[in-house]
Amino acid sequence: ARPARRRRGRGAMEAPWAREVAEVERTLGTSAARGLSEAQVAEKREKHGFNELPKEEGTSFWALVLEQFDDPLVKILLVAAVVSAAIAFNEMHEKGEPFSVGQFVEPLVILLILILNAIVGVYQESNAEKSLEALKEMQPDNCRVNREGVFAEISARELVPGDVVELRVGDKVPADVRVAELKTTTLRVEQMALTGESVSVSKMVEPIAQDDCEIQSKSSMLFSGTTLANGHCLAIVTATGMDTEIGKIQEQLEAAAAERAEEKTPLKQKIEEFSDQLQLIISVICVSVWLINFRMFVDLENMTIDFKTAIYYFQIAVALAVAAVPEGLPTVITMCLALGTRKMAKRNAIVRKLPAVETLGCTSVICSDKTGTLTTNQMSVRQMVTCGSSDADLVLNAVTGSTYDPKDGNVDLGGKALTPAQRKLAQICSLCNESTIELNEKGKFRHVGAPTESALTVLVEKLLGSEQKASDSVVPANDEFASSVDKVATLEFTRDRKSMSVITRASGANELLVKGAPESLLERCTHVMTSNGSKIALSDKGRQAITAEINSMAKRALRCLGMAFSDSLGNLASFDGPEHESAKLLRDPSTFVNVESKLTWVGMVAMQDPPREEVKAAMKACRQAGVRVIVITGDNKLTAEAICRDIGVFDDSEDLGQKSFIGHEFSKLSKDAQRDILLKDRLGGMVFSRAEPKFKQDIVKLLKEAGDVVAMTGDGVNDAPALKMADIGIAMGITGTEVAKEASDFVLADDNFSTIVGAVEEGRSIYDNMRAFIRYMISSNVGEVMSIFFVAALGLPEGMVPVQLLWVNLVTDGPPATALGFNKADPDIMQKPPRDRNESLISKWVLFRYIVVGLYVGFATVGAFASWYMHGVGSDKFLGFLDLSKDGHTSVTFQQLMNWEKCDPATNQFVVDGETYKFQANSWTAGDLTYEVNGCDYFGELGKRKASTLSLSVLVTIEMFNALNALSEDGSLLVVPPWDNVYLLLAMALSFALHFMILYVPALCPMFDVVPLSKEEWCLVIIYSLPVIFIDEVLKFVGRQLTSRDLRRREQARIDAKKEQ
Repeated sequence: ARPARRRRGRGAMEAPWAREVAEVERTLGTSAARGLSEAQVAEKREKHGFNELPKEEGTSFWALVLEQFDDPLVKILLVAAVVSAAIAFNEMHEKGEPFSVGQFVEPLVILLILILNAIVGVYQESNAEKSLEALKEMQPDNCRVNREGVFAEISARELVPGDVVELRVGDKVPADVRVAELKTTTLRVEQMALTGESVSVSKMVEPIAQDDCEIQSKSSMLFSGTTLANGHCLAIVTATGMDTEIGKIQEQLEAAAAERAEEKTPLKQKIEEFSDQLQLIISVICVSVWLINFRMFVDLENMTIDFKTAIYYFQIAVALAVAAVPEGLPTVITMCLALGTRKMAKRNAIVRKLPAVETLGCTSVICSDKTGTLTTNQMSVRQMVTCGSSDADLVLNAVTGSTYDPKDGNVDLGGKALTPAQRKLAQICSLCNESTIELNEKGKFRHVGAPTESALTVLVEKLLGSEQKASDSVVPANDEFASSVDKVATLEFTRDRKSMSVITRASGANELLVKGAPESLLERCTHVMTSNGSKIALSDKGRQAITAEINSMAKRALRCLGMAFSDSLGNLASFDGPEHESAKLLRDPSTFVNVESKLTWVGMVAMQDPPREEVKAAMKACRQAGVRVIVITGDNKLTAEAICRDIGVFDDSEDLGQKSFIGHEFSKLSKDAQRDILLKDRLGGMVFSRAEPKFKQDIVKLLKEAGDVVAMTGDGVNDAPALKMADIGIAMGITGTEVAKEASDFVLADDNFSTIVGAVEEGRSIYDNMRAFIRYMISSNVGEVMSIFFVAALGLPEGMVPVQLLWVNLVTDGPPATALGFNKADPDIMQKPPRDRNESLISKWVLFRYIVVGLYVGFATVGAFASWYMHGVGSDKFLGFLDLSKDGHTSVTFQQLMNWEKCDPATNQFVVDGETYKFQANSWTAGDLTYEVNGCDYFGELGKRKASTLSLSVLVTIEMFNALNALSEDGSLLVVPPWDNVYLLLAMALSFALHFMILYVPALCPMFDVVPLSKEEWCLVIIYSLPVIFIDEVLKFVGRQLTSRDLRRREQARIDAKKEQ
């Protein structure tokens, strides 16, 4: 439970944004003039606590360590290690051998793997939870506060509701405050981190009409952690600590983290399901082997049990169980995910949490922010409008380019020279402007000042930059305008007139240049400037033409600014500074509208935060991949809809009645109604505008409850809870706050939506690669199990000893399994629907493939073993052409091989089908060595060594061929050839080299119970190994047909859904 002190300040004041300042002062017992007394401060602190965000206790190191072992697969491996160690100890005790580490290689290696896996897991977890600390860093350390009529700087932690704070340009707001008094004409705040608004917003003293409204509408409030862009004010603290909007976000963040901690990633779910299946399989195998060989150690007639034989078959059953456990799987999964992070980093997606790599691959919905993700977050002028030969003759010039680089794009003048009207528009754009453009150390252009003004600065360079002399300046045309006149006064923007202006002085004459909302400016214009520079009276026809163009731009969600001027300034015509007799006209902002009257209209510009060029193609890729896109933005509805149509979330003619909502309005609907709207079209896009932080969480929760795997993008503090709650939280690397980054699973280095789509593709590829190496490892393990099972079921001598199986599982299999992580994505990977998060890691079809391939591996290893025994001296050649008798070994029948236990080594008497005869065996050669065997010892450890080596070599070779099969889940080797993954070829070469090393290095042969093989014997190995490729090619063909059928069915469903709409 959370500490009680977090709840102290609830209800300090309800809806202060909707109350007059006097009422706020009265409710909180304060005044803007004197502030609080020390006694009031002490009383309020007792009630509300300190102005801080409490720190949560983290998970201890040892708790993290124990968590790494709380995994079913890890538990199976631990049990396998313990049982293996117990059997090794029992064998050592029976033989009376001294303690040797070599006897415990298998359990020790398994434990080493688990320890390494735990180290990686602890490292990942210990670096994950820093978002709450980043949130605390947003609060300023100090602030200037008025107490008992005296202003002093104190720690922001000491603030209480009712304190009066003074805020200036650049200050961070220390708590949620109500604006009480403006010391400047305007007050603007950067609150994008909190609300997602792409430009600074104006604040005012006047209350708003609604008690219940979104944060963006609370224009009389400043929020903790936001920054003053310009202006100076006094404000009254209304909420502190956990009662602030940032405090509410921390609360949501903690709740989201707790909720997500209880959830399991799709990969963890699948591994646990796989582990459960594995436990069942192991149990069935152990019981089956014991039952099959029940007659070997139980005499039902005499009701006696041969305990030594029973223990022997128990050891065989355990060997089967250990063979079924993929010892290297946890490590290979971790390595594959780590390789995935490197691949994604090359595509500008920085992975913060390892399991997220795989989760991204099953994403079914992307909830994306608009500003900076779908758009460039670089305001750009898209069109320029001036008058031609008359006021009704409008000249429209398209402007290209979507960055702050002045050389990115140009103005389409139709091959004509600039007109005087266009030059005048450029002058107004340049001088009614406080921004500039800089080239940073990375060679990128960035804006300094308001984005809209920076867009005007860039437009001026596109119009006139080519006329300037060579210069080191990034904005030479703007510099030229600035040096040609003196700015003697600036009339700041006010809400009532919706404009700002400057008075410029050149050659002793003053001129007023005005920039503002075009409809507001047009009302104050009496004349227009035509293309040749002359002034003519503004006619009704001209006014209608300009108004129609303003409305047309508004429908396209373009932000318009009008430009006008006046050279008839009356008393201000000679104004030259604050000492001038007319200076009083500029002291009262309410008189500015009178100064900005009888204006001459010059033109207007339309600007937009333009969509990224590559986003449209990314949207198309999402549709093909069955990934739904939902846009959630803080911007207004009209702008959001226009951008969504432009980038392809919606068609141009698509009805948005049930697809576009204002967040606040959608939240008022019942949960059932919300769910119905969200899930009506599971493939279609949606857009939510003016969305608040909590709204994003609600959308994520609804989608997750419906079974979707949700990726959520965000950059602001307000996005952090939703990022934490989503299956995949994606933060912006360039514009993102530290809070958002720390709450996320991924960080986009380029803030680009198409990078998300590329990461989804990479995630799918990584998952396919994981399935490839899991299929590779499990089919190999199933092959080993089947080999031992066939041996036990047929009563043959033990084909491979435990040390050989361990060598294959951990050493020979390791390099190819890891190299499969480098597989290229299948060509049709983004044409398949997202997989269901509940889909098993091993589907019925995949399980069938495992069994088919595993059965063949078991058959091949046992077949090679038996073939050597059956094709010795005096027998026919294998398949009529391969002579295996050159080593001089004795040929036996399959019947003799199945009854080998009835050959008594003490007397060499062999009993088969009731007949007894003396068994003789020849010595045989391997390399330069000759192996002498005596009678029935031919089936013992030394006598079967070459047959066992052949079995092991077939297993290794089949697994190398099987690795080639795993290059693609369904793609034929003719389409996805081996050289598509050079790393796999190198890994196979390494695995073969390791195998050759234990076969042909004399010192190693005895350690692994192997002998060198001749070329004829290697031919036998290839004959038994090669068919696995053809078997899997047939299975792949069937898989392709199933996928194609599913794709056709999904496309038809999409067409049917469109028709229904």
